[in-house]
Amino acid sequence: MNVSSNQCEAFSFGGIATALIDREGIVLRWSHAAAELLGIPAAEVCGRPIARLLPGARDRGPIAMSSEARTPTVGKAVLRLGSGRSVEVGFRALPLDDGSEVLLLAAPTRHITDWEQGRAFLSALLSQDRLGVTLYGRDLRVARTNLCPDMWGGPTPPVGARLGQVLTAEDAKAIEAVLYQVLETGVPMISREQWVHSPQEPGRRWGLSLSVFRLEDAWGRPTGVAAVFADTTERRRARQRAELGHEAATRIGHSLDVDRTAQDLADVLVPAFGDLAHVDLDEAVLVGDEPPKVLGGRRGHHMRRVAVASAAGPWPAYLLQPGESMPPMPDSADLRRWQKGEIVLAPDRASLIATLERWDYPLTAPERARAVASAPLLARGLVLGEVTIWRTEQTEPFEREDGDVLTEIASRAALSVDNARRYTREHRAAVALQQRLLPRAASDTPATQTAGFYRPAGGGAEIGGDWYDVIPLPSLRVALVVGDVLGHGLAATATMGRLRTAVHTLADLELDPTELLTHLDDLVQRLAAEAPPGQRDTVGATCLYAVYDPVAGRCSLASAGHLPPLVVRPDGGTESISVSPGPPLGVGGMPFETTSLDLTPGSVLALYTDGLITRDDHDLDTGIRRLADALPALCDPDEKPEDIGRTLMAGLGDTAPRDDITLLLARTRMVPPEHTASWEFPADSALVTDARQATARQLADWGLDDQGPNELTFTTELIVSELVTNAMRYAGGPVGLRLIRGNVLVCEVTDPSNTQPRLRRARTTDEGGRGLLLVAQLTTRWGCRYGPRGKTIWTEQALTPPAPAVR
Repeated sequence: MNVSSNQCEAFSFGGIATALIDREGIVLRWSHAAAELLGIPAAEVCGRPIARLLPGARDRGPIAMSSEARTPTVGKAVLRLGSGRSVEVGFRALPLDDGSEVLLLAAPTRHITDWEQGRAFLSALLSQDRLGVTLYGRDLRVARTNLCPDMWGGPTPPVGARLGQVLTAEDAKAIEAVLYQVLETGVPMISREQWVHSPQEPGRRWGLSLSVFRLEDAWGRPTGVAAVFADTTERRRARQRAELGHEAATRIGHSLDVDRTAQDLADVLVPAFGDLAHVDLDEAVLVGDEPPKVLGGRRGHHMRRVAVASAAGPWPAYLLQPGESMPPMPDSADLRRWQKGEIVLAPDRASLIATLERWDYPLTAPERARAVASAPLLARGLVLGEVTIWRTEQTEPFEREDGDVLTEIASRAALSVDNARRYTREHRAAVALQQRLLPRAASDTPATQTAGFYRPAGGGAEIGGDWYDVIPLPSLRVALVVGDVLGHGLAATATMGRLRTAVHTLADLELDPTELLTHLDDLVQRLAAEAPPGQRDTVGATCLYAVYDPVAGRCSLASAGHLPPLVVRPDGGTESISVSPGPPLGVGGMPFETTSLDLTPGSVLALYTDGLITRDDHDLDTGIRRLADALPALCDPDEKPEDIGRTLMAGLGDTAPRDDITLLLARTRMVPPEHTASWEFPADSALVTDARQATARQLADWGLDDQGPNELTFTTELIVSELVTNAMRYAGGPVGLRLIRGNVLVCEVTDPSNTQPRLRRARTTDEGGRGLLLVAQLTTRWGCRYGPRGKTIWTEQALTPPAPAVR
């Protein structure tokens, strides 16, 4: 305690003025302190009446003592100083044994007041039962204390003891370091909080608030320190509970993954609330379904351990491990109350043993378990699971307030688990729908060898409407499609399904890429118009549509706001195809443009959505460069597209993507020139015979003259005869004829007319109209497509055995 030098005098004998007077009030002796106090030397006072020191006094005054007075006189008086001023003093007159003389003690009133207040203050501190005061000497041994077990739960330090005798060595060292610092510097330490532990009861601890002040003597020399202790155990526990509730609200519920949410719950509780925690969920919850609406044990509920946390390191091997199923709980009144929301709280070892016996707990309890608390995870009246906390090293029993905190945390966590469950259910349904709508992952046609890959978004993100498609077209051509629907969830998946169906329909019309995207854009605009007013802006998509012709080795493609494809040439060269992108589907008002390029056989064409290339940087250009750098090393000529794509997707890691990932790889092939033959004839019906003969010769050259149950040469001649005759009769010339040998035999007849041929049933009296009906009967399929000038009617006929593979 810091005091001034004058205040120090009030607590020392050197600061008390003394005088010896006789029974007549004559001063016999005058102390040095009295001379300093009044500024009057002894020579001027001794032998004179003491009353002369009283201003205006004419007699001996109240400080004179009669010989009959045996009781000391105590009071206050005003004394005249040597300078002429006055000072108020408090005095005490002590008659000596024979009563002839009196010892007079006096000190300034303000000093006496300070002394009395200090004594009263120290007495009040030492009498407190909620505030501990300990005085330490310079050797930091206890000189005086009021600490008792009822005050702070710990042992009473005896006088002369060091802190190490009542606290652990680590705690004693920390506190004595503070005491020594204050003793040396004189700078007080105010309200330093810390936990202290008892060496007699391992695990037992108290929260203390420590304030330390230095003690000094009259000359300002340190004599020790005074420490004031306040037991803050309950206050700190209440603060910890509040902090735990806040942390739980902050950390739990940020993920829409059921397992992650359960693990967050376990991690929040350990070690802040206990030493071991586990979260067990109903197996129905893990797959997104609702748990059974039944109470009781051994039926309905099938719990599985989902998350664990241990303060001491790995989860004990003898306890139920994550992923393992819990045995059914026996039915009991306790279990039913717990399932309705009543928490199980065994605060100490004795109640823990009784609880385990009463519940017939089927699982092994942790070793050295001291207390347990278990709360159900309830949402909408359904038991989703439970969270259990064990105390093994922490010796504090669970209190009622702990149960309240656990109930609140479990309630919050149950809502988060239920939200994650609902997301799991919708995500599962959307993924299943999405995957059902997508085509087979791999295809093998004369034009391409393809492999498609789709990875749905996860980690709390809804899946989008990404899709890919491989559509076989007439004349051995193939259409490659990749698209990305705006928005997420089931609505996006449904839109994707409608767009994929539309693309198939439009592709069957054999429209060029520009015209197909134009029709598709019109469809999306109609879909947006049909959507609710608040959702019209969310209907849209990007799309890339490409058609590859293996006869010409040429690829034509158009983009509706989609990312450009990459092509890896057989020599390893990689380039991003420069496509003039039109607007995304649904915008309207702007044209699309077709880009054409020649592809060497064995080239790998990569079509993808932005989920494949965007990472945390969200930089599309950087992502495209990364993909372009990775592909050449993977596209070995001997590697199948599915192997290439599998390796590429594995390089993305196991972390659930934030957006859908779609990849379509196509290795191009080319029909050898010797497997095609073409002729052109003027509009002369006499030349139909020449067309039939040319067809027969070509089939013979290919070794197909004896193919099929209907003799391929004969049926093909009939088809050629009918188509060429109709072309010359109704469209004029020139008329083109082309045969393509692939996995089927393709016959194409081209004329300059844009008139749509129609299949109709001829009446018995009609002289014509049976040609297309005959063609339809002799072929596996037929159709018509339009070009810049005229149209082409094509047919396909099966070949047995399969034709040689194209290169």
